[in-house]
Amino acid sequence: MQSSTSRGWLEGAIAAAFAMALSFIPLKFGPGFSISIGMLPIIVYSLRRGFKPGLYSGLIWGLLHFLLGKAYILTVSQALIEYLLAYTFIGFAGLFHVQLQKELRSKSGKVWLTLLMGTVVGTLARYVCHFLAGVIFWGKYALWGLSPVTYSLVINGTSAVLTSLATYAIVLLLAKKSPKIFIP
Repeated sequence: MQSSTSRGWLEGAIAAAFAMALSFIPLKFGPGFSISIGMLPIIVYSLRRGFKPGLYSGLIWGLLHFLLGKAYILTVSQALIEYLLAYTFIGFAGLFHVQLQKELRSKSGKVWLTLLMGTVVGTLARYVCHFLAGVIFWGKYALWGLSPVTYSLVINGTSAVLTSLATYAIVLLLAKKSPKIFIP
């Protein structure tokens, strides 16, 4: 049993490292719009192992931003919200872990829906944190004369939608080609 638990935690650390490596691939469009393909390993891991392990893996990914100098820090509270909380909250995708496991084992036709829900919830949980940080900390840098709320919604909302669509497309492809990747 302990070997299985250790293996699960190791998978989470590897998922976080893979997420960090993917985040070095630049996918930025315009002033602040981006696709965060690093979400993919954390979403897959969360759906594979569950909520708590997903939170752990997301937290590790957030911490790696500090260690590798990829964190843009204005204040301590901004760093906590945007790196520790936001990346940890991707693990909310793991709330659909049990449902996905049942559907994969029974070869249910609703796997696509569970994958979609997990991806959207994990992405939404992360980007709510980024939205709040955008309003509170980054709003004074708003372009186009927009209010901090509108600007954060446009920038973070667009990034969330693009990230969610890209992540879901790849997660769905993985589930079709190799569903065992989601079963521990």
